[in-house]
Amino acid sequence: QAQLVESGGGLVQAGGSLSLSCAASRSFSVITVMGWYRQGPGKERELVASITRGGSTNYEDSVKGRFTISRDNAKNTVALQMNSLKPEDTAVYYCHFSTMGGDYWGQGTQVTVSS
Repeated sequence: QAQLVESGGGLVQAGGSLSLSCAASRSFSVITVMGWYRQGPGKERELVASITRGGSTNYEDSVKGRFTISRDNAKNTVALQMNSLKPEDTAVYYCHFSTMGGDYWGQGTQVTVSS
């Protein structure tokens, strides 16, 4: 049973936008870092963006200026706003929580960007 549930993936044309959301289906101890990873066809999973409990963010170079990560500590949710999407952004996107009790992953949501 997934403990993190992603939503918002889909098919979009290049230059378009998508917004991903991730919510917890259970309570967690303190969530230190929330993040989004992606795995494209034939590629390894990579970190796209992360955000600490205090709001500090980190982005993979190719998405800087296009993607924005945000979190709601009260609701234990994390979102990823993706603008100016490119075909190379096509991947399965996974949310990830680092907590005091361990790491948790969602099942992934497909994002496909057509040229």
